[in-house]
Amino acid sequence: MAKNITKWEPEDFELETTTHWSFPNRGNWATHDAKWRGNWSPYVPRNILLRYSQEGDLVLDQFVGGGTTLVEAKLLNRNIIGVDVNDSALARCREKIDFKHEGANGKVYIRKGDARQLDFIPNDSIDLICTHPPYADIIQYSENIEEDLSNLKVNDFIKEMKAVAAESYRVLKKNKFCAVLMGDTRQKGNMVPMSFSVMRVFEESGFKLKELIIKEQHNCSATGFWKTNSVKHNFLLIAHEYLFIFRK
Repeated sequence: MAKNITKWEPEDFELETTTHWSFPNRGNWATHDAKWRGNWSPYVPRNILLRYSQEGDLVLDQFVGGGTTLVEAKLLNRNIIGVDVNDSALARCREKIDFKHEGANGKVYIRKGDARQLDFIPNDSIDLICTHPPYADIIQYSENIEEDLSNLKVNDFIKEMKAVAAESYRVLKKNKFCAVLMGDTRQKGNMVPMSFSVMRVFEESGFKLKELIIKEQHNCSATGFWKTNSVKHNFLLIAHEYLFIFRK
């Protein structure tokens, strides 16, 4: 059970109204923390949930990771299914949602599963998809989990995301939204626009692109080693991600 929580919601919260999102203070209300590598700021799912869903809706996060989306859904009275292939992630998720707070009545269902095969979810049953997949093998979350997409190189990752997109399209209700946060990478000094490859995969599955949001990153170090190498080898540090809002 979560203890010693003094703040249950962000201070001075305002819904984002432009296609540029920036959260210098990543957010530490409720049970949120930054201890799960690569997890997104809770401001991101909070904005998505408030704009693209209603209280009582059923949300899906099929790369649930550190559980940030689950906590926000519970706080905002959305019901949510959280899926991951990693037992360590699921254990953390159970810990993060183990709280009671007046008004936080969203039901949370945690399930071990593969985002490419959501056969336990019926067709056209989800009101919103809100997810943050791994960015190929930039951060590897396991060593020996065969289904873990964070162990794949970029090209293989993109191929497997086709099945993820197809399943997302299948389970989502018509005219509802699918929000996906993706980043890019650099190989041999050149940019690899992985995020746009994922965007095209979702479009090829039938989704229409409703919004393309640039999310500023604040956790990338621009000092010391990376700053020196950025100048020495003439490359810019990647300080943004793309948040795609698709519509079925």
